[in-house]
Amino acid sequence: MRAVVANGVALHVQEAGDPTGIPVVFANSLGTDLRLWDALLPLLPKGLRLIRYDKRGHGLSACPPGPYSLSELTTDAEALIEALGLGPVLFVGLSIGGMIGQSLAARRPDLIRALVLSNTAAKMGDPAMWQARIAAIEANGIGAMEAAVLDRWFGAAFRNSPEAALWGAMLTRTPKQGYLGCCAAIAGADLHQSTQGLRLPVLAIAGSEDGASPPDLVAATAALIPGARFEVIKGAGHLPCVEAPAAYAAILAPFLKENANV
Repeated sequence: MRAVVANGVALHVQEAGDPTGIPVVFANSLGTDLRLWDALLPLLPKGLRLIRYDKRGHGLSACPPGPYSLSELTTDAEALIEALGLGPVLFVGLSIGGMIGQSLAARRPDLIRALVLSNTAAKMGDPAMWQARIAAIEANGIGAMEAAVLDRWFGAAFRNSPEAALWGAMLTRTPKQGYLGCCAAIAGADLHQSTQGLRLPVLAIAGSEDGASPPDLVAATAALIPGARFEVIKGAGHLPCVEAPAAYAAILAPFLKENANV
């Protein structure tokens, strides 16, 4: 295990692949840790340096008092990239990880050579929805929302598999303070203006059964960025890299190769 202090926060980091290769940074969704990408990494092209991290309040990373802002989460990613001497990187962000990617690409275009926006949007939900979720979790805990969250996360086939319960365990073991802190960050974020100013290679990926960021929402965000590609994985939900890693890799790998020249 490795910890890197970024923006004053000890972040859990794991690396795989070629340590001399073009770096690819993966940012996770709300309620998951860096294991989100486990099934995907072996399917990616050789010659890449693959860096995963747990955002603040998740996994093994430190959990500062919340609420958090998307700006803070973006600064964490920015500081991590600089601490590891990585830039410019290929950045792959899913859900809130994709919001971090949009924000970082707008703030520090020198650090991002290409961007993957997976199951995400320039704005996800509205403040009232997120405040209702925060209030419900404060009253009843994350466990009370597990079934509803898993329904949004996964398509029907995977939702009914034994493996889905493991992701429920990951969700409910997320520190409450970290989960709620990131809920607040999403509630306060509207990236439409900055995202429509992006000018870099972008691949947007959606799952046809995604109940958290439906394909139309992902497509609308991709449409803000000139030249962005948009792909849908049929039958997959909010975490297609988990339930359909081969289909996900078939879309992601060519984009990584094209923009890393490997």
